[in-house]
Amino acid sequence: MKERRFFVYMMASRAKFGAIYVGSTQDILRRSAQQAGEAVGGAAWPLRYQACRLVWFEECGDYEQMRRREVQLKKWRRVWKVELISSRNPTWTDLRGDLGKMI
Repeated sequence: MKERRFFVYMMASRAKFGAIYVGSTQDILRRSAQQAGEAVGGAAWPLRYQACRLVWFEECGDYEQMRRREVQLKKWRRVWKVELISSRNPTWTDLRGDLGKMI
């Protein structure tokens, strides 16, 4: 049986000045492809605002922790989100290319 994993992530349209989308998932590979418009089932908001670059994610211990973290980040001011992303990904590189190696 496959181990369940839980992720909170942020997608962005461009570095620092574009739209930022916060979401959560149990399958970050599939979900980031959906959000980028590369797979069926993507959310309308990220596609509408072209927030198709995975710029930050973190793994959570369980479902409840994942949901709490997602709600927390959605309430954050934009500047705090920018600082969090920049602290781990200073160039705001799309992490989807190396995602398989990172998780």
